[in-house]
Amino acid sequence: MDACTQVSVESLFRDMAEPLTLRWAAGRTGAGRTLSCETIQQPSLALIGHLNFVHPNRVQVLGSAELGYLRGLTPSALQDAITQLFSDELAAIVVSEAEAVPEALLEGAERSATPLFTSPLASPVLMSRLGHYLTQRLAEVESIHGVFLEVLGTGVLIKGDAGVGKSELALELITRGHRLVADDVVDLKHVAPDTLEGTCPALIRDFLEVRGLGVLNIRFLFGEMAVKTQKNLKLIVELVHPQEVGEVGLNRLDMVASTETILGVAIPKVRIPVAAGRNLAVLVEVAVRNHILKRRGINPVEQFIKRQQAAIEGNA
Repeated sequence: MDACTQVSVESLFRDMAEPLTLRWAAGRTGAGRTLSCETIQQPSLALIGHLNFVHPNRVQVLGSAELGYLRGLTPSALQDAITQLFSDELAAIVVSEAEAVPEALLEGAERSATPLFTSPLASPVLMSRLGHYLTQRLAEVESIHGVFLEVLGTGVLIKGDAGVGKSELALELITRGHRLVADDVVDLKHVAPDTLEGTCPALIRDFLEVRGLGVLNIRFLFGEMAVKTQKNLKLIVELVHPQEVGEVGLNRLDMVASTETILGVAIPKVRIPVAAGRNLAVLVEVAVRNHILKRRGINPVEQFIKRQQAAIEGNA
C-alpha cells in the first residue's frame, strides 16, 4: 500500500535545529502546522524558495535580498506586504544569514501563529538542506513483498510466489558477496521523479528467514559488509514457475524483459523460470550485468539480430 506522509513544523525544527543552527524566534503556537506529500505535489506551491507574493511557499526562506526589499518599503507598504505574506498558507519562515528580523515580521508571525526561525547559514545552503530533508520525509511510500538486495552495486528486488525460493536465493547471493537490504517487506520511497529508494522496516532489519533454518541475523553471520540500510531500486527479478513462461524457459537463459510501475515509476523487470538444476544466483547476476549493459546502450539482442541480418545479406 502507499501512503501520503506528513511532517510537522515542530518535527522539522527538532530534526534540523542543530545542523542548520536554527533558533525559534516567534510563532511557537503554530508548531503543529504540517507539510504533506500532497502539498509538495501541487504545482502552484513551491516547497522552498525566495519571497514571492504571487505563488505562496510552504516554507519561506528570507535572506538579505528579501529583507532589504522589505526594509525599503514605506511603513504602509511594509504592513501590506507582511499581511499578504502571512495570509498565505505558510508552514514556516526561516530568516537566513543571521539577519535582524524586522519587528513587523515578528509581530506578523505571532499574530498568525506562523513559526519563524533564524539561522546564520546562507539562503542557498538552507534551501538545499531543507529541500533534501523534506524530500526524504515527505516522499510517497509503498510497502511491497519481496527480498531487496544490492547485487553488483545495483538495487534488485526479488519477487515471486510464497515458497518459490526467494530467501534461499537471497542467502546464496549474500554468500557470493552481495548485500541484503530487506527481507519479506520493502519500504519504497518516491524520492525523485524517476527514483525509488528501498529501505527495510526497523523491526526486521538485518534478518532473513529461510525455510528449514529459521530466522538468520545476516549482520552477525556474515559481517557489516553483508547488509546495507538503503538502496535505489533499479531492477525487479520475478521468480516464476516454468509453465508461466512456457517450456522454452527450461532450455535456455530466456529472461523475459518488461517493466513494473511502482508509485508512477517504471522499473525494468525480468522473469526467471525456477526449475531443478538451475543456478538462480548466477542467473540473477547475469540479469544484473545485462541490465547494466543496456543502460550503457549495449543491447545483446539487437547485436545478435544485426549479426544475423549481416550473415543473411552476405549469403544472398
